Amino acid sequence: MQFDNAERPLLSIVMPALNEANRLPASLEKIDAFLKHQPYSAEVVVIENGSTDDTVNVVRKFAQDHPYVRLFAGEPRGKGRAVRRGMLEARGEYRFICDVDLSMPIEEVANFLPPKLTNYDVAIGSREAPGARRYNEPRYRHLMGRINNFLVKLIAVRGFEDTQCGFKSFHYKAAEDLFGVSRINGIGFDVECMYIAQKRGYNIVEIPINWYYNDDSKMRLVQDSLAIIDEMFTIRRNWRNGLYKQSIQT
Repeated sequence: MQFDNAERPLLSIVMPALNEANRLPASLEKIDAFLKHQPYSAEVVVIENGSTDDTVNVVRKFAQDHPYVRLFAGEPRGKGRAVRRGMLEARGEYRFICDVDLSMPIEEVANFLPPKLTNYDVAIGSREAPGARRYNEPRYRHLMGRINNFLVKLIAVRGFEDTQCGFKSFHYKAAEDLFGVSRINGIGFDVECMYIAQKRGYNIVEIPINWYYNDDSKMRLVQDSLAIIDEMFTIRRNWRNGLYKQSIQT
């Protein structure tokens, strides 16, 4: 693996991190082991946002011996806000959102990159696309996920079976456009990006993945589901009001 700061890396792995001091060491080691065997250049961008544990020091310590790891600390809370910062700070040709829990094995990143996948703007990791497999997920959580997806398709984004999976890849041009205008700071940022991408005619593909349920998930089943519904109506209102026409970064 090459790390050349003078050139655009092929891959940026963007990891939002809120109170992840316990899970980050193992996840960063797994990512490092994977990247060591890749022929392309890469970086890992960690966005710490409001942690009260030792997340910042954990990343700083790892970055001392792994200069491709970049930390941005002190971002206010909100997963959407953290991902937006990470995607705009990233330098890679492909920018991959990656949950710290690695519920999708990091090796599957290869399915989102050339030569396996080319000519796309947005690639959604899907637990529901043909060929995908879910492991150890309780029935009630799967059912709630399907209800949420039905509501997403009804209110905002049609044509996709899993907009909420925490693993997505964006070509850098789409990433800079979409996250340059996005406004949702909460968990509904995925829906917002897909909504804008559809409206703007981007090529969106759904990639089946193997996904392993983690009972340490930070997803709050009822509270976050209600928040997404509220945010979807905000997204539609923002579009009607023309709020996605100009970057909020300017």
